[in-house]
Amino acid sequence: MCFLGLLGLGLNAIICCGLSLKKIFPLVALSMVASMLGAGIISPLLPIYAETMGIGGLWLGVIFVSFVVSRAIVMPIVGKLSDRNGRKIFISLGLLAFALTSLGYVWAAGPGELTLVRLLQGASAALIAPIAQAYVGDLSPRGEEGKWMGYFNAAFFVGFGLGPLIGGVFAEHVEMNLGFYVMAGINFVVFIVVLLFLPEQRAKDRADLAPSTSYRKMFGSGMIRGLASYRLTYALARGAFATFLPVFAAIYAGLGTASTGIILAVAFLVMGLSEIYSGGLADRFNRRALVVIGSVIELVFLALIPLMHSFWPLMVISIASAIGGAFSMPAASALTVEEGRRFGMGSAIGLFVLAMSVGMILGPMLGGLLEETVGVSSVFPMAAGMIVLGIILFLQFTRQSQSRKPSLEGYPFAGNDSPD
Repeated sequence: MCFLGLLGLGLNAIICCGLSLKKIFPLVALSMVASMLGAGIISPLLPIYAETMGIGGLWLGVIFVSFVVSRAIVMPIVGKLSDRNGRKIFISLGLLAFALTSLGYVWAAGPGELTLVRLLQGASAALIAPIAQAYVGDLSPRGEEGKWMGYFNAAFFVGFGLGPLIGGVFAEHVEMNLGFYVMAGINFVVFIVVLLFLPEQRAKDRADLAPSTSYRKMFGSGMIRGLASYRLTYALARGAFATFLPVFAAIYAGLGTASTGIILAVAFLVMGLSEIYSGGLADRFNRRALVVIGSVIELVFLALIPLMHSFWPLMVISIASAIGGAFSMPAASALTVEEGRRFGMGSAIGLFVLAMSVGMILGPMLGGLLEETVGVSSVFPMAAGMIVLGIILFLQFTRQSQSRKPSLEGYPFAGNDSPD
């Protein structure tokens, strides 16, 4: 009872202090890290787990892609609903559902059950990441969107980068089912914390934000079309890179799964940590230009991967490519927040993340086709080419759009809410 009383006092203190982004951001970031850590933990466990059930390659592909498909279907719906009904309820339900579905891996006895678990977990993830990002977008002071989106993306990539390392340890040295229990436990604990301490926006505050509009109307915005094109092609390239780097490294550099796992984890961690700095740049320089410059850096180093035939060159080139992405992503996210103030934050960010999900589906598919017909080395120039296409579409769609940074006067969350 004493513990519950202290939790209640903490909750009241947060609510009384108002919706300060500086105060509530750690809770939102914690929910993001928990869900991405869970998604990352499963990635090295699932292929081995499926192999113990005698599941072949085709079914394994279906099991993997089912997560992304259900997430892509649910995200636009939930994003629009969260604009009307608030964010906390969806984040909380997502964390609880993610915890429960994590236990489903232990229950699953065949490919059908595993596919069902992945579908449910993808839908659960759709309630967390885009809604948490919309929550941060709602409260980001004007002129500081890049900084806060950089912090948010850092939480995303740190969770995603650490997950495979933890999952790999469970896969090789610990009981595999324990990994699923740990994933469930982490998300359940964070669910309790978010439920008790994360305040919901008041109805008055939500009324000051833009109402959710139809997706057809949103696509009338050149900036929306440009951002969706950029995000789709960027995710396509990164999905192909993450899927086929281990294949390339094994064939041309003689590296094992542990070595390539380290390369991928370090690249994601560097990308996330770099965004803590690069997000601030998106508030001081032209965001549209930063999207293009970061994308060019990334595509150049992606195209050079086929020339790297040992561990350290592959590590360096992967880090350099990730840094390019770290410069473009906060700028693109900040532009999405600006559009969210026009069309509804949950709707805009849900559409942005939907484009990412589609890219993550198409990237491995196109990469697999190229690997079988041309060779695995061709996957990385293809990924670079997709980023070139994304740059062209982004510039074309946004050529008459300007990054809107209106006066802070009259904006309900416009205080200088810096963590510094």
